[in-house]
Amino acid sequence: MPEVTYFVACSVDGYIAHIDGSHNGFSQDGKYFANLSASFPETFPSQLREVMGIHAQNKWFDVVLMGRKTYELGLKNGITNPYSHMKQYVFSRTMLQSPDDNVELVSENAVELVKSLKSETLKGIWLCGGADLATTLFAHKLIDQLILKINPFLMGSGISLFSGVIGQTALELANSNIYENGVVLLHYRVK
Repeated sequence: MPEVTYFVACSVDGYIAHIDGSHNGFSQDGKYFANLSASFPETFPSQLREVMGIHAQNKWFDVVLMGRKTYELGLKNGITNPYSHMKQYVFSRTMLQSPDDNVELVSENAVELVKSLKSETLKGIWLCGGADLATTLFAHKLIDQLILKINPFLMGSGISLFSGVIGQTALELANSNIYENGVVLLHYRVK
């Protein structure tokens, strides 16, 4: 059964973006990106894969889940198909239709869709962003692991890892890595 992994960058104080959705402060270090692309090549958007020369097969995921705000970051720059190398789902109650045939819009029954995806033969399912979606999926015990790229700065305020209250949950550290730029990658399994 494929697992849902919440793989996301955050600040030390647990924010995944500023209130306006921007990502100022997150590492843009080339050596860090090269190391990350070797381990998680599919997590780089298609246009960056081309620029960075990433041609590796997907190692972890073949499905990506995005909240509307996460998807709109690329959409503002004309990117309608950000992860062409994966099956893409955008969860939104306000978008009326997907701007791209390769991106499936999900406006209701998010939990049922993710349960259905978990019954398919897949490598894995990547939740790449969406604090609201993360809260919903976590409440239904659909997130199996968290891989956090903790960037060495304090944001002070912003969009948290989870938008709502989640229950206290034990995590088991499966792996960790400290990059030269100070980013700490923590891979937790949900107990």
